[in-house]
Amino acid sequence: MDNDEICYVFRRLAIEAGLKIMNIYDQNNFEINIKSDDSPVTIADEAADKIIYQGLQEAFPTVPIVTEEQANTHTEKSNTFFIVDPLDGTKEFIHRRGDFTVNIAYVENGIPVMGIVYAPAKKRLFYTDKNFRSIEEIGPHKVDELGDLKHIKVSKPNLNQLIVVASKSHRDKALEDYIAKYNVSDSRAAGSSLKFCLIAVGEADLYPRVGRTMEWDTAAGHAILRCAGGIVVRYDNHEPLMYGKPYFENPFFIACTPGINLQKA
Repeated sequence: MDNDEICYVFRRLAIEAGLKIMNIYDQNNFEINIKSDDSPVTIADEAADKIIYQGLQEAFPTVPIVTEEQANTHTEKSNTFFIVDPLDGTKEFIHRRGDFTVNIAYVENGIPVMGIVYAPAKKRLFYTDKNFRSIEEIGPHKVDELGDLKHIKVSKPNLNQLIVVASKSHRDKALEDYIAKYNVSDSRAAGSSLKFCLIAVGEADLYPRVGRTMEWDTAAGHAILRCAGGIVVRYDNHEPLMYGKPYFENPFFIACTPGINLQKA
């Protein structure tokens, strides 16, 4: 696999999907359906999925693709594959809160090694480059025009004043009890995979997830955080979070900058 080509294709497809999503987002009304797992899906999810899936197939015809919106791809059995969430944060999209993202990742031997997270409404674009460095691109985010590229790294945590980032819609007593184990000075809310990126760019230190997620929810953000020097581990035993698991379902996990003494559940 050519890392430069992966980076180029990921960026192009994420921006094209983001443009399509924003065209629908700016409409007065759009169709909303309910999937078999009771989660919502919109025409924006489906349109973005089509753009990304077809683009990856054309560019890399031999690499398996797993995408949230196509159940037939969930049976792929491989340790190396692309994994896509074309619109992570559909509830944020529906309620026009802006914290939704386009996510594409390349998983190699169970590890997310390259990824892109694009938040078109927030105008933030994060990805890994061909040398496995994490970047935030500042600028107009046009397909044919690169903006200013800023290499990003996690920050060194102040263990007495940690900054926690958590989901806007999945905070419960179990999560609050776990966060209370740390010395926290600030708690920030963010939707979708942006939570990984906030740690990667040094705007937060710790993201515990005590709730159900799927691999397509986390792989791209995980790749960006990993290449920025961060870690993602299982909540139960603090072993690395791996990909290609049965049904692509994640256990609870903790994402953080190194140097934090992770607490047991």
